[in-house]
Amino acid sequence: MTTGASIDGVLVQWGERLFYPASRIVKPDTTPRLNSPNRSSAAVIRQRIAATVARRAPQVMVKVTGGGRGMGAIAAHLRYICKNGQLRMEDERGVVREGKEAMHDLAEQWRVSGSLIPQTSHRREAFNIMLSMPKGTDAQTVLKAARAFAKHELKDHHYVMVLHEHQANPHVHLSVKAESIEGKRLNPRKTDLHRWRETFAEQLRGYGVEAEATRQASRGVNRRDERIWESKVRQEGRLDLRGEQRAKSGATYERSHFGAFQAWANITKALQASDVPEDRELAKHILRFISESAYFKEVWPRDQREAARQDKQRPAPVQSREVLKAAPSIDMER
Repeated sequence: MTTGASIDGVLVQWGERLFYPASRIVKPDTTPRLNSPNRSSAAVIRQRIAATVARRAPQVMVKVTGGGRGMGAIAAHLRYICKNGQLRMEDERGVVREGKEAMHDLAEQWRVSGSLIPQTSHRREAFNIMLSMPKGTDAQTVLKAARAFAKHELKDHHYVMVLHEHQANPHVHLSVKAESIEGKRLNPRKTDLHRWRETFAEQLRGYGVEAEATRQASRGVNRRDERIWESKVRQEGRLDLRGEQRAKSGATYERSHFGAFQAWANITKALQASDVPEDRELAKHILRFISESAYFKEVWPRDQREAARQDKQRPAPVQSREVLKAAPSIDMER
């Protein structure tokens, strides 16, 4: 069996790669001691692993759906999210507005506050963000979490949010001015989106809703998200997209998923060797989760076909084989 301190080190080292941006790589603390700094971090990683693979916690969605290049586009989006004044709008001060006149007043305030926004512009003057949870989540709780998210991540910006609960999954549309009160411009990148998902999930958990923000690679997802226009035309029945190829591919896809499965393999190996029954049980959940993932089902047949062609004495050059054998001696039947 493996000591708790060394297992904590493995969890921190590889768990960071699974649940946080790739740039955050933490070397394990190899010195076993009771007050190991890894202990609290390892506890967090264990919780996130259990939520993802054992309890299958709902995954939050935070997506930038576009942005207005000029006041005309911004006003059109405001009309869309509030259904032309029918739905309540809430701004960064907590002021709730309703009706067409209030909607027009808000658009005019945005136009003249700070740098004047022209009717059309070569750059984005606002960003449209959608925060969503699966069907069955309490809509008012989603709104509360979105409100807390915006106050934390979009402070110093003018924004307006509208709750949509008339569709299958409750979600909040959030339109935010690109230019902050201090004149700085919002420019969200991939790392920002990951942090935003983490923040939204954290706020939901604070309201008692189990939610996770696990990366697609860590979940073995191999299909791209549906784009906004695709969702709309599908719901309206105007276009059949069932035959379109939605599977991900390419070097970036393979690299990110390979890294995630390598991390899962090392974590599983450590937990299987633990003298704590709960750790060994968690390892079983991980193996079940991996085997049920879309990426595993894609890789395993490909690996088997390639293995049949290879001389058993030679290491297979196919990267997918390395994914499944990233941690030698893992017993997939445990």
